[in-house]
Amino acid sequence: MDLRFLDAVPDSLEREAVDAVLGPAESGWDGGERRAGDLRYARGGHAARARRDLLLPALHAVNDRTGWISPAALDYICRRLTVPPAEAYGVATFYAMFSLQARPARVVHVCTDIACAAKGADRIRAELAERLGPPGDASGEQAGAIWHESPCLGLCERAPAALALEAGSPPRFAVAAPARAEDIAALMTPPPVDTTPSNGHRPATTFAPSPLSGGTVEPAPSAAVPQAGDPGLVLLRRIGVVDPESLDDYRAHGGYAALRQALRLGPAGVIREVVESGLVGRGGAAFPTGRKWEATARQPASPHYLVCNADESEPGTFKDRVLMEGDPFSVIEAMTIAAYATGAEKGYLYIRGEYPRALSRLENAIARARGRNLLGRDILGSGFDFDVEIRRGAGAYICGEETAVFNSIEGRRGEPRSKPPFPVERGLFGRPTTINNVETLVNVLPIMLMGGPAYARIGTGGSTGPKLFCVSGTVSRPGVYELPFGATLRDLLELSGGVAEGREIRAVLLGGAAGAFVRGDELDIPLTFEGARAAGATLGSGVVLVLDDTVDLASILVRIAAFFRDESCGQCVPCRVGTVRQEEALRRLAGGSASRRTELRVLRDVGAAMRDASICGLGQTAWNAVESAIDRLGVFAAPTTDTTEEAR
Repeated sequence: MDLRFLDAVPDSLEREAVDAVLGPAESGWDGGERRAGDLRYARGGHAARARRDLLLPALHAVNDRTGWISPAALDYICRRLTVPPAEAYGVATFYAMFSLQARPARVVHVCTDIACAAKGADRIRAELAERLGPPGDASGEQAGAIWHESPCLGLCERAPAALALEAGSPPRFAVAAPARAEDIAALMTPPPVDTTPSNGHRPATTFAPSPLSGGTVEPAPSAAVPQAGDPGLVLLRRIGVVDPESLDDYRAHGGYAALRQALRLGPAGVIREVVESGLVGRGGAAFPTGRKWEATARQPASPHYLVCNADESEPGTFKDRVLMEGDPFSVIEAMTIAAYATGAEKGYLYIRGEYPRALSRLENAIARARGRNLLGRDILGSGFDFDVEIRRGAGAYICGEETAVFNSIEGRRGEPRSKPPFPVERGLFGRPTTINNVETLVNVLPIMLMGGPAYARIGTGGSTGPKLFCVSGTVSRPGVYELPFGATLRDLLELSGGVAEGREIRAVLLGGAAGAFVRGDELDIPLTFEGARAAGATLGSGVVLVLDDTVDLASILVRIAAFFRDESCGQCVPCRVGTVRQEEALRRLAGGSASRRTELRVLRDVGAAMRDASICGLGQTAWNAVESAIDRLGVFAAPTTDTTEEAR
């Protein structure tokens, strides 16, 4: 593509999609109809550049409407926002869910990541290739759709999984999970012509809740929570009990009582309770939440922003999806409390592009909260103003990093920033920003209701409160489980039913692809931050992936390496090059055609370089799981009967 303005004319669908986000063009300078007066002077450039953050929504709008982003559509977006075409091209090509090449309207994403791989995704992939042709192929009977291999879709409790997305007005989606090859083939059926007009009330970037023909019926959110209905639950107590689309039902079950209590306490009182609770971040870093809020609130610069990081892309993680689908009002209420405490009047909820159902539920929750004066101006007569805007990611794991989220929202490539300065000082749009993930924020609701000291008595001294764990792999009852910190890994696996009779646990991956493996005889590890560290592991985002003795661990390690290689943003050399070299060495080892000692030495050298010199956590943790598998599980260990020099 020629990276300059092309003067190409977008078609009516492309123009309509962009204008739905940006409003109609006012003159020939911003892509509108050219008039004689436009040649005499230019206006509006500064105002257009100030809307650079609408680049990602505009790209989504076109991709959702037509299935791809044509040169003419990209040119029109660039003119509307005064963004150089080369920069917009760099942003559009950064995200896996966008296409700058023409393709069918329907795309089926078939997960081949570690949770699905443990449940037979490789076999399904081979069947699909034989039945439908290679990934990306739109030949034969399936000319109306293509399929792609995908990283984790966040449907790990129903692995193996597939997600179908179809462009249109409005766009549609369907899920097949657990999926067989024939289920995915059904999703590939060319869509019938739909002449039903859009009702005009849903934004162009919103997915319709109705599934595609051929998709499986979406189960209730409670299906992902085996403990649903247990009165002892704290964070999951409403899942399966309330209607996730009804604000009245939410309030009847205690909803918005926490916000009212927060307004009584005042901002300083809210922060005091959060500090006394001992709550730390649930996204993996475990930074004290109260300290983060306090630091943001103290900043003299304004405005302050709040960001809810709902881009949970860690393979094996799906707890935030379950909360957003099953209890969306709790997320919005918790964001409102956090904004009140930190002095933010604007919040952004950055959600994975692969979560269309959660997106629909959250949009409904925001609209209903606004209608009841629970968002917007003068919330509940308190004088506090706050509103939430949803921003969709588009398939980039790196955007789960806190500063990469800021760049993505601002309309730039989702590359991490160097720190300091930290987000509490210079975050989104260069202003003080609080960023927390969904689970962290939802924990604020019980803190407001029971008080910080009472909350701190749940769990242990170093790890307070309840924790959500995403159990997947070869267990009988995969799903999201809530346990107080201090329970053991064995307790959790007993709740999930363990592995099938006659099988043994070969390994458990804690913390996801960026975590570490433990052996099947190490199940008495306490599920606390300090207990996991003492065992040489990490809780990370709460992933507990169980692998029995039928799973090929070498292939799982290759898949982890391929994931990091693919998801590296490429900004820094240690990660950009190291993830490639790591995958190459693992493929040679798994194929048995390499010198074991030489390749292991290469892996250790590359892993150390990534850990010590990468800019962000992706490169710093890309070697963790591989290292633990080699050292702890003995993967690629020399056979005991081999006495050659190579084995030694």
